[in-house]
Amino acid sequence: MCILHPPFRLANANDASRLAALVNFAGDGLPLYLWQKRAKPGEDPWQIGRDRQAEKATDGTVVVMDDGDGAVASLTGYVIGAGPEPIDPGLSALLRPLLELENMALNSWYVNVLACYPARRGAGIGTGLLDIAEQLARAAGLGRMSVIVADDNTGARRLYERHGFKFAASAPCAKQDWDAATKEWQLMIRTLSPRGS
Repeated sequence: MCILHPPFRLANANDASRLAALVNFAGDGLPLYLWQKRAKPGEDPWQIGRDRQAEKATDGTVVVMDDGDGAVASLTGYVIGAGPEPIDPGLSALLRPLLELENMALNSWYVNVLACYPARRGAGIGTGLLDIAEQLARAAGLGRMSVIVADDNTGARRLYERHGFKFAASAPCAKQDWDAATKEWQLMIRTLSPRGS
């Protein structure tokens, strides 16, 4: 982990509610759809999301931006290794293309979630979190970063393009009964220049 300076910090379990909302922003509603699918009768799908984010925060794998009023943006990511991950034959058609694209981004630091509350967008918070992601990638000895965006999320795609990410591959979005405008997922890769260049 890199050294974080305020207003950035590691998330903790108390951030779970905001993190669940941020993850859902980043996923254009897909996370809530998946939580609804997993919820038992009478179970709050948002609680599933909060529990999942509390667990991730406890692992020390989530960075948030907090300027004193709680987390307003978050970054979650991880290293994709040198070999492709096996994909469970029973995995839903909705999630399969996402894992197939991840398997095309070997030896990269994968930006799994980069999200900001809508009222705080456009203030450079995403840039600050991407700078932290780059530090994490370099600390892991990786020469590239990766992210998957929905084709209809032009704001996110423009942000990544401004930071050197380029289109690498796409896969169709098998929406099933998920109500979204997304037609395809797009893998974007950024090659990191050597330090000092």
